[in-house]
Amino acid sequence: MTAPSTADVTGGDLAASLERLADAQPLVQSLTNTVTINDVANLVLHWNALPVMADTPGDAGEMAELASALLLNIGQVPERRVEAMLEAAETANGRGIPVVLDPVGVGSTPTREAVAERLLSEAEFAVIKGNYGEVSALAGVEAEVKGVESVGEYDEIEDAAHELAVSTGATVVASGVEDVVADADGAVRISAGHDMLGAVVGTGCMLGGTIAAFCGALEDDHAAAVHATLAFGLAGERAADLEYEGPGSYRTTFRDAVAGFTPDVASGLDLDARVEPLE
Repeated sequence: MTAPSTADVTGGDLAASLERLADAQPLVQSLTNTVTINDVANLVLHWNALPVMADTPGDAGEMAELASALLLNIGQVPERRVEAMLEAAETANGRGIPVVLDPVGVGSTPTREAVAERLLSEAEFAVIKGNYGEVSALAGVEAEVKGVESVGEYDEIEDAAHELAVSTGATVVASGVEDVVADADGAVRISAGHDMLGAVVGTGCMLGGTIAAFCGALEDDHAAAVHATLAFGLAGERAADLEYEGPGSYRTTFRDAVAGFTPDVASGLDLDARVEPLE
């Protein structure tokens, strides 16, 4: 693997992406699970994008005609929602807007694996975002996923992410203690975030919404994935500096930290060693 051009990200680069996001206010259509639908919608809004959660057949395809980006989250997979996902993805692919796949829980049940395989075979994705276990499962590497949580050791996660990127043509984001973002040309490791993010249900889904928002505003999907993942982790760190007593209040401070993560804040950050190229 060679180092992607996004390996050197400065505060100014991140500020420019946030400015573009605020100016564009992309409409982000999300077909996601009911557990986190409100969190995803709010986080998309806090990044200065516009959320819409059209997820039924007919309406899903019609809304995709208007959207700037599409997020498909398989946290729940009733047949009508899968039908709506395929309908929206077909419209989005036809229009050339980015589609983000969040394969929640893939590797835990045959049903989720079948849904993910169907989506990957019938739609094209700009970004695939999953935890270490989900990305490994999609890459055909041994993985352990319990429910929607990744467990076990993933020492070769960068290779799995890269292999999945090569096989699908998508940028792959593997989220964990450190995040890996890979495309067919190489991979980077992102060091940003806080342990409290893991204590709140739905932060993975919120990251998927964040990536879709950035993809909806930026022309380069790979750069959008890197900048979105980095911004999300940095906001998690900033939330930990605010007053909170536990997971419930941290969830609120995290949303506040995202809303307060302005271009001026980003431009003043030293991001040296935050994004490391992998070989």
